[in-house]
Amino acid sequence: MKQKHTAKVLSQREIAPDIFDMWIETPLAADAKPGQFLGIYPKDKSTLLPRPISICETDAGQARLRIVYRIAGAGTREFSGYRVGDCISVLGNLGNGFPLEQGTGKKVFLMGGGIGVPPILELAKRLEAEKQIVAGYRDSSLFLKEDLEKYGTVYVATEDGSAGTKGNVMDAIAENGLGAEVVFACGPMPMLRAVKAYACQHGIPAYISLEEHMACGVGACLGCVVKTKEIDHHSHVHNARICTDGPVFEAQEVEL
Repeated sequence: MKQKHTAKVLSQREIAPDIFDMWIETPLAADAKPGQFLGIYPKDKSTLLPRPISICETDAGQARLRIVYRIAGAGTREFSGYRVGDCISVLGNLGNGFPLEQGTGKKVFLMGGGIGVPPILELAKRLEAEKQIVAGYRDSSLFLKEDLEKYGTVYVATEDGSAGTKGNVMDAIAENGLGAEVVFACGPMPMLRAVKAYACQHGIPAYISLEEHMACGVGACLGCVVKTKEIDHHSHVHNARICTDGPVFEAQEVEL
């Protein structure tokens, strides 16, 4: 059930240029699933809409939750200035999550690109499988790499070639001769198109988390839609709302 409530900042640090790592105290941690996200409201009252930020990690026992986000505008820049003890208004947990049961006991790819890397951490923690984690970055600012290495073998790709494979996550798979039975991925649209094509070529399922600008976060405004094979019961056309029907979809069910 979605809830709006006040959370408290427990810690915050910059872990790469304009990339911030924040832990908050919130009962939402108890029910959060890998792949879900939060809507975080800026304190600036001229900014009415929450900012969608993916859940990176949870600690249900301590009622705390981790988000890792990039400064992308005024709202996230405001968040980067929060300090320990500050209170923030949070809506969650939003969206669906990755279907863990589809990867349990199998050889899987967990793929993250850029700010799509953070949601992969909680997935890596919870998924009982042979995990090959493929993370793509712009440069050698390999945020969360050490965290990910606790849960599987990590392969890195960087656009500038400063670490790991020069290129993208698909280049890292090819260079290392990797294969899998199931793919879970989160990242920018060009990466997800490549993941979908790879999964189709190899005849394996791929579950992808779509990054898209969201307004309301609860499916009312139809501001974030993706074309689908099936007719949406809400709008009665071939689309789905990323904020509620997603952000995770089976790749072959959506047009990218």
